[in-house]
Amino acid sequence: MTTQNPLRDRALAFRSLHVPGRPLVLPNAWDTASARIIEDAGATAVATTSAGLSWALGSADGDRLDRDRALAAAADIAAAVDVPVSTDIESGYARDAAGVADTIRAVLAAGAVGVNIEDALYEAGAGPLRPLGEQVERIAAAREAADAAGVPLFVNARTDTFLRGAGGVDLTLERAAAFLAAGADGIFVPGAVDPETVKVLADGIDGPLNVMAGPGAPPVPELAALGVARVSVGSGVAQAAHALVRRAARELLETGTYEALEGGLDYGELNALLGAVRQTP
Repeated sequence: MTTQNPLRDRALAFRSLHVPGRPLVLPNAWDTASARIIEDAGATAVATTSAGLSWALGSADGDRLDRDRALAAAADIAAAVDVPVSTDIESGYARDAAGVADTIRAVLAAGAVGVNIEDALYEAGAGPLRPLGEQVERIAAAREAADAAGVPLFVNARTDTFLRGAGGVDLTLERAAAFLAAGADGIFVPGAVDPETVKVLADGIDGPLNVMAGPGAPPVPELAALGVARVSVGSGVAQAAHALVRRAARELLETGTYEALEGGLDYGELNALLGAVRQTP
């Protein structure tokens, strides 16, 4: 007789969405409203943006938000949608590998079935990347904590080699191989969008490749043809939303007009969407 484990089932479903050539597409959310809207638009999963979530909570991005506040928000998002949720835990909200394991247990308690964990360092005088050995230990701790809980959490190991100008293809492949050997399930390389580079990374990484797209990046079908398995937009949607807030506020205050408000979601539609009762898993 098997014991039902909805979180495990959801994690397996999320894992199955990472297919090279048929990528999982994630418009990143930062609160329950954006998560519900993204799900309603047809997304098969929801991923948080650490930057957008931090801003929504009144904090700057870059390991400045504390774990409890971040994961409380992630729990609200997971409870608001019926699709699998992956949460960006930045560097793990912990100083050491044991602390990362604690974070993973809290992630599972929040109802998320995937994490992004990055190798960037933000401390003054440090970095730009965490030493490889330390990051491997942190990824291994995340893997072990999830496995001990019986949940095949998707660990998306992010390397900021390109984003922070710390190295190119060779260093990225080296770190990717070490992260996968430590228990990561996929590799996230933000900052790499040049088609030739993406193709080399997709061919050279023995696991699903996640890239971060946005204006100027190849469209999703082209990234799919290059072998990408996951496409996300990071804080892009949140930045666009906040830009609208600024435009509307400036227009109202400076000219007394309201043109920036045109095209907004219908009040009744949005109210009904946010008032919908989530199905019990």
